[in-house]
Amino acid sequence: MTQTRKISVVVNGVEMHGEVEPRKLLCDFLRDDLDLTGTHVGCEHGVCGACTILHNETAARSCLIFAVQADGARIDTIGGLSQSGALARLQALFAEHRALQCGFCTPGMLVVAHDLLRRYANPTPQEIVEGMSAALCRCTGYNGIIKAVTQAAREAAQTRGIAPIGSRARTEP
Repeated sequence: MTQTRKISVVVNGVEMHGEVEPRKLLCDFLRDDLDLTGTHVGCEHGVCGACTILHNETAARSCLIFAVQADGARIDTIGGLSQSGALARLQALFAEHRALQCGFCTPGMLVVAHDLLRRYANPTPQEIVEGMSAALCRCTGYNGIIKAVTQAAREAAQTRGIAPIGSRARTEP
């Protein structure tokens, strides 16, 4: 008989508790135990990015984290980021640039894009392409995704009074 362990996590700002087997993945805990199905499970090997969440404010693959490892952590899923309004403009740009088709990769793609835009105040086109390569899409060909993230970065830079992408020398490493 497998022993279970009680865990407590803050998911989308709400403290939640559960009892899990040591081998249960965080993505399965979110989907099956907490009924937060916005986090998709794709490859279960950390390659596709469909299960990307923010784990203590850092993008992470929830299929590579055991639920017991998340005990005490702050988890933000696509559902929480969407409800808080953190993704509203990015979601609108994804729709505007046709950066989604079947929608399976979209939650992970949006979390990856959100994290990228939080980490880089004024990402270069290459940083956007490299950053978005952390999530796989089989439908769109990435053109719309890159355009949506580029426009979001441009708008965010303008709001912060930063020169447009690629218009000045970069000082970041």
